[in-house]
Amino acid sequence: MNTPQHIVSRDNPLIKKLRQLAQDSTAYRKHGQVWLEGDHLVRALLQRGGRPDVAVFTESAWPQVPEALRDAAPQVVLVPDALMASVSGLESPPTMGFLCSPSPGAQPRAGVPTVVLDRLQDAGNVGSIVRSAAALGFAQVLALKGTAALWSPKVVRAGMGAHFGLHLVEGLGAEALDGLELPLLVTSSHQGQWLHKAQLPWPCAWVMGHEGQGVGEALMARASAHVRIIQPGGEESLNVAAAAAICLHASAAQRAE
Repeated sequence: MNTPQHIVSRDNPLIKKLRQLAQDSTAYRKHGQVWLEGDHLVRALLQRGGRPDVAVFTESAWPQVPEALRDAAPQVVLVPDALMASVSGLESPPTMGFLCSPSPGAQPRAGVPTVVLDRLQDAGNVGSIVRSAAALGFAQVLALKGTAALWSPKVVRAGMGAHFGLHLVEGLGAEALDGLELPLLVTSSHQGQWLHKAQLPWPCAWVMGHEGQGVGEALMARASAHVRIIQPGGEESLNVAAAAAICLHASAAQRAE
């Protein structure tokens, strides 16, 4: 077992880095590392075969930390509870966290079931879609320029660990999708076939558009099919995360038949 390092200063370089990663949505791009807060995310990383660079625990929690978590990282740090609270971006500060270096996807992978995010702004929506993608058998999430940062703290928390089971690429232009070798299915509130009647291809790439503007023209022009979700209640549109879950489930259900 690694001998824990005790840190008590708010000005320690590691603590400063963790604070920035916890509170700045794009700091991970500068540091090449992500701060995972809380028991669920740290266990999700380990279950997917990931290994953290640093494991951080509060002094009060340390006596009860399981051996598997104590030995998960090459460096173990103990901090006072108040110091963890000063780092955390959560209302209820966690008792543990991992600093890890995820491998960013450099290029989209051709031929694998994909979800494309077109300029989605809300971190909660993005994280929810990432979670649905992993749960419903999709292997890749591609974020076009203008989409909320995939590894931002809010997106990672909303993804609930799904990030670690997906190939994730961000900052793409529409032209990057031309090499997917997949039919693009575009959601629309006013045109296309009804989802519950459509024969959905597999594998495919579902495109989810901006919360207010929908899918952009460049992707609409590339679409193999436009699909609508029936809404007998009469609402103008669905939340994009809800729409994504419905569409991805439809693909999974047809595949299972």
